[in-house]
This record gives sequence, C-alpha cells and structure tokens, in this order.
Amino acid sequence: MKRHVKNLIPVAVLAVLLCLPYSTLRIPGVFDGAVNTPGSLQLLALCLLFAGLAVGYDLLFGRLGLMSFGHALYVAVGAYSAELAMKDSHLPLAAAALLAIVIGAVVSTLLGAVSLKGVGNLGTVGFAMVTLAFAQAGSILVGRDPKTTGGEEGLPLTTEKVPSALVGVVNTVNLYWLALAYLVLVCGVVWWLTGSRIGKVWQAIRDNERRAEVLGLNPFRYQLGAFVLAGTLGAAGGVVHLLVTAGATPETTTTDFTLALLVMVVLGGSGTRWGPVLGGVLYTLLDHRLGAVATSDAVAGLPDVLRIPLSQPLVLLGVLFVLVVYAVPGGLAALPHRLGLRGGGGSGGRLRGDGRGRGRGQRGEQDRLGVVEGEPHGAHPDRVASEL
Repeated sequence: MKRHVKNLIPVAVLAVLLCLPYSTLRIPGVFDGAVNTPGSLQLLALCLLFAGLAVGYDLLFGRLGLMSFGHALYVAVGAYSAELAMKDSHLPLAAAALLAIVIGAVVSTLLGAVSLKGVGNLGTVGFAMVTLAFAQAGSILVGRDPKTTGGEEGLPLTTEKVPSALVGVVNTVNLYWLALAYLVLVCGVVWWLTGSRIGKVWQAIRDNERRAEVLGLNPFRYQLGAFVLAGTLGAAGGVVHLLVTAGATPETTTTDFTLALLVMVVLGGSGTRWGPVLGGVLYTLLDHRLGAVATSDAVAGLPDVLRIPLSQPLVLLGVLFVLVVYAVPGGLAALPHRLGLRGGGGSGGRLRGDGRGRGRGQRGEQDRLGVVEGEPHGAHPDRVASEL
C-alpha cells in the first residue's frame, strides 16, 4: 500500500504543477499577485528551472559524492552557445539549442576526464579544485571578451530567432511550461538511472570506490558518464535559463551560481529523490522574496546592530540555511522520516546503513548527508557486482 502511495506522489505533484497557471489563488508574502499572473509565473518558472538544475547537480554530489565547483560553467555554455548561434550564425532556436547541448556534452566530456583524474591523484579535494579552476577560467573568458559575450552586461536574447510564443510578458505562461518540461525531463532521466543497475554501480563507487574497482567495476568510466550527463543536463538548463531570463548573463559563470546549487541540494537533502527539487524551489523563492524583507519598513526601523545584517538578503538566507541544517539534518526530504511519518511506530528517523544497528554517531553523520531509509544509498559492492 505504501509503495503505491509513494508511486502516486510524482503524479500528484505534476498534476498540481499543471494546474498552477490556471489558478487565481493569492499567496501573500510569496507572490505579489495571483498565481496565474505573469510575475508569479515568471518566478515559478525560475523555481522549476533551478529545481531541475539542482537535480542534475545532485547526480554528482549526492549520488557519487563528488563536489564540483564548476557546474555553473555548463549552464553558461548552454546559454551563451545558444544565444551566439542565433545571433551570429542566424540559426533558429531549435537548431541553436541542439548545438548548445552538444557543445555542453563535448565540453563536459573533456573537462570531466581531466577533473576526474584529480580524484585518482589527489582525491575528491583535487577534483573540487580542478573544477573550480575551470569555472574561474570560464568566468574570466566571459568577462574579458565583451565583443563576443557582452562582458559584464551579457547578451540579450535574439528574439527574431525565437518563436513568438516564447517572447513577451503575455507569453510568460509558455516559459512556465518550458521550465516544467525541463524539470520533468531531468527528474525522469536521473530517477530512472539511479534506480537502474547503473545507479547501483554509482552507489557502490560512492560507498567504497576501491572495493568496487577490485570487484571489476571501472569507477572512472561510470563517474565520467555521470559527469557528462550532469553537464549535458546543465547545458540544456542553460538554454532554458536563456529563454526564461531573456538573455545570457555572466552570473551563470560564477562560482556563486554553483554554490547556490550546492546550497539547494543540501537544503533539500542530498542523494534523495525529492530533496534537490524541494531545495531548488525553496531557495529560489527565498532568494527573490527576502530582498523585499530586507528593504521593508520593519527592518529599516530596527537598531543598526540588527538593521545592517538584516538588510542583506544573503545574510537572512544564510541564517535560515544554518537553522535548517541543524534543525533538520539530512535536509527537508528527511523531515517526514524524522517526524516518524514513514515506517510507523516512531521508527521514521531510522537511517539506512547495513541494518545492524550502527552507533548513534555514525547514524547521525549519515543523516547529515541525507542518507535516509528508502533512498537509494548504501548499495553493497558485492551485491552490485553479482547483479551486474
């Protein structure tokens, strides 16, 4: 019964998302107007877009334990490649988008191969530093070449090559549908793969890469496959970002962009099915709405010791993030387990391990990493090898 209910959750969520553009509901503090107004739909489109980007990023961070600081680079590759293809090569949107995704796949293959060599030589820290170096190089190239990339101003969308249905405030609802389609695509691909044999290999490599290698698996090949997939999905997200924001901006090349994705994943729950989605939506909403709180009259009337930090939206977001991390270890996706809403009998907080009642400290550490019962972590390498 519980399995059937769990399988119906994606259908129910999708049904709600399909109905939102037709809703006249007003949610004060979240949207400035009704849900179906252009401004609200624009914000919702960004929420869905970043949820999809977070799911793609979690493929590396949550499923393989690889912390990449350069994921924003592939989003920028998708956005700038598509825009330049329309602007300079005069390609229509469909051809430009396809070209951008192919370029994203090629770039992620080349950079992924180099970055993953750092895992073998220097460990995960080396991987993180190499990806950071590539991201910084990309950011510098975009900022220092205004003739091609527009420099700090970015590039406006070439609307002449974009279907009229995706241009203008009146067509904001179509951008919402586009962002929703992207989220469904990313979730479908990632969830299907993580539930397949490939996903079990990823789990085995994350748990014990050395042992998986001894058992005849090739960690580098599977890691590179995940890296290329994440980069390709990121490039596709860059094309959607180009359309939703009506331009390619240098902000997508910065390390801050990748760190935002990391915060989304940790906030929602890394390595879980719904965690990155929840984190992406919540972070985007907070990022847009906390600015209004920071400039409100209530904050302006506070003493300087409170007004100065509270007038910075990032400070408010950081405080909320820390509170969530400490109050709900494992992210928002682990909240039902911690409240005992699954598993019954108050055992909802039980975390997945080897089933032998590990110590409280180790369980707590797994909890902080978002490893919860019912999620696809903890695949035993021996079992994976036998199944393959």
